[in-house]
Amino acid sequence: MADDIEDDFTSQEERRGYDRTRLILDVFFDGQDVTGVASTKDISPGGLYMNTQAEIPQGAMLLVRIPFRPGVQVICPAEVIYSEPGRGVGLRFRDLPDETRAVLEREVSNG
Repeated sequence: MADDIEDDFTSQEERRGYDRTRLILDVFFDGQDVTGVASTKDISPGGLYMNTQAEIPQGAMLLVRIPFRPGVQVICPAEVIYSEPGRGVGLRFRDLPDETRAVLEREVSNG
């Protein structure tokens, strides 16, 4: 059983294109059937995990606004890659403009 958990963790880490940074921020999300505020657990230029009680299904598309600090925020389209109902969701950013990705890379590395 422990080997299965370790294998799942390793395979998920290998799938990520970016290292995640533990950075806790409030994020605002809006989707077809859900809107709310959540907090990040970790974030990278490729995606984030957000803690939320909202039940958001895998495959759902969200628009996520991430205010890093006064005057610096990004708005990113994101897809729910995995969902843990009542706990949170893992998001992958989709189709980011170069400027948005640059802000994410800068702010995440400063976190």
